[in-house]
Amino acid sequence: MQLRDGGWDVVDSATGSELLAFRAPTEQTAAPITRAVTLITVVHGWLPDVERWLLSVFTHTKADFEAVVVDNSGDARIAGALERRAAERLRVLTLDPPLGWAAAANAGVQAAGGDVIVLLDPGVELTGDAASALVEALADPTVVVAGPFGLRGKGTMKEFEESAGPNVDAVEGYCMAFRRADALAVEGFDPKFRFYRMADVELSFRLRARGGRAVVVDAPVERHEHRLWEATEPAERERLSRRNMYRFLNRWRDREDLLVGQ
Repeated sequence: MQLRDGGWDVVDSATGSELLAFRAPTEQTAAPITRAVTLITVVHGWLPDVERWLLSVFTHTKADFEAVVVDNSGDARIAGALERRAAERLRVLTLDPPLGWAAAANAGVQAAGGDVIVLLDPGVELTGDAASALVEALADPTVVVAGPFGLRGKGTMKEFEESAGPNVDAVEGYCMAFRRADALAVEGFDPKFRFYRMADVELSFRLRARGGRAVVVDAPVERHEHRLWEATEPAERERLSRRNMYRFLNRWRDREDLLVGQ
């Protein structure tokens, strides 16, 4: 219990058990400026992807916004490059030590000043004002999560497939929007999802379980290479994906009432 109270946990890895942080240390910092929307990306490397993401965000976003880059790379060179980029509407949150994907995303949500969060993979490029479309979708109080890439269960919780919606079971984390207050109310992403897969689905279900819909929105974005997937050895990503599916099923296998149907 003392370990978890301190933000640490013992987790299984391919080589055995490890002691790893599952949330960012609490720091006393100035309150962020309140914005309509915060666009967040979690960075694990690949600085050119981040540069493309930032350029697209600042080129196309028309709403009152800020961008928060969560540097989870553990790379001093990337940290230095990002810190030099920081400006009024761009904040950089450097995690030291790096955290699992879900905990890193939660750190960005905690730090955000926006009423709406748009979480994007750094491999996603905005080709238009995606943020405004997503903020507009969340103006409907019945909508709790929105994005351009939806998923529906194939009649079961054990397998999901892409769906054009409009109503879906979950929204993929390539680009998912939700109200910050709603995310905080359900304690954000489950930090046990150190690998990203299924963390987006699990949060979608937790948001929907409180009452509300997940919807597909025609937000103008383009997906490029998904680096975390490509950089993980096939056997290891299969192991991590399977473990995350088990985590999801342990919590939600009895809630097939949440499946919206075909």
